[in-house]
Amino acid sequence: MGKGYTASLERLMELLSRMPGVGEKTAERLAYHVLRLSAQEAAELADAIREVKERVKQCSSCFHFSESDPCAICSDPRRDRSTICVVEQSRDVVTMEQSNYDGLYHVLCGRLAPLDGMEPEDLTVSRLVERVGDGQVREVILACNADMEGEATALYVHEALKGLPLKVSRLARGIPSGSQLEYANAAVVTEALEGRRTMNREPETEQNRQVRDR
Repeated sequence: MGKGYTASLERLMELLSRMPGVGEKTAERLAYHVLRLSAQEAAELADAIREVKERVKQCSSCFHFSESDPCAICSDPRRDRSTICVVEQSRDVVTMEQSNYDGLYHVLCGRLAPLDGMEPEDLTVSRLVERVGDGQVREVILACNADMEGEATALYVHEALKGLPLKVSRLARGIPSGSQLEYANAAVVTEALEGRRTMNREPETEQNRQVRDR
């Protein structure tokens, strides 16, 4: 980082700078903030980090972060099990829960971004296909972010679901182009959810008609 720092302080700053959106100057401010904490406050912070790493895991069904498996959403009998909302990250589930959505979720654990090392095999798409293959799911809502990577991810998931007897839709108006879902408020998410558009454009068949009319 530079001269004048102790070895332990420089190590803390270097670790903090690895966090998303944290540059060297921000890491420096955070490190000095930690120094100003009391011993008890610093210990509580360290314990909280340790506890979240030990207790929070991914749900084996939807991949949402949870302290139980299955997570509270997947195990809730009141949820609509005929609908799955696909999101990029676990924090997007928290955003969607602010709306009137009452179905299940599937977290992709990322999005297609080859330059960042995120390839199709790094996503949980194959597990999604397995989940909807039992015939209980009637609609999959793609709630990927409204930017270039998000659109590419949504199209990839749509292709993976082609041929399955279900409706595939995409969040529509309400989410500005280029924006991130996690920053949208409840009203915006609800509007986007209610205005979602169908992505399936295959010729009408008796099977598709039965699925649509359920």
